[in-house]
Amino acid sequence: MTFLFDIGRVLLDFDFESSMARLFPSGVTDPAERMKLLIERKDEFEAGKIETDDYIAWALEALDSPATSDEFRHAWQQIFTPNEPMWQCVRQLAADGHRLILFSNINGIHWPWITEEFPEFSLFHDAVVSYKTGFIKPQPEIYQHAIGVHDLDPAETLYIDDLPQNIATGRELGFRTWQYDLNDHPAFESWLAAELTASKV
Repeated sequence: MTFLFDIGRVLLDFDFESSMARLFPSGVTDPAERMKLLIERKDEFEAGKIETDDYIAWALEALDSPATSDEFRHAWQQIFTPNEPMWQCVRQLAADGHRLILFSNINGIHWPWITEEFPEFSLFHDAVVSYKTGFIKPQPEIYQHAIGVHDLDPAETLYIDDLPQNIATGRELGFRTWQYDLNDHPAFESWLAAELTASKV
């Protein structure tokens, strides 16, 4: 069985806003507007449309931040916390011989840093990461890319993601999907058990 795993709010929880707010200059009166501007261009960054150094330079200017490029990178990276219940499942799936593929909207600052910071990502056999493909979920093109590059049969591939729009595209393309809720991991485990049982029939 092949699995496609999203990263954010599935394998790793994150708190983007609190970490990035540390870069604001003192006395900022419009932090929410600055953060909104930063996030609005994040999709463009994660689709690989903006080079990392260019994005950092733009973001520091947009935030009117006195931080250095290295300080920006550090703040951008220090947002993640492992979702241990899901990692327990990943370890078992890997031990049972399933094929595991990461499928994530992610940028060149977070990747490959997360694979170095969290060595258990080595349990995954491959990865489809948005900034290298030129597309982001839920665009169908990135799903088609994953299907083609990794020779996937959607009907035999279980896809886990936290965002409903991403799941909707996956379902339209025939994947067996689960919209993951970080606060209800047992529901995922019940679905997973049923899917694995059905695949043996």
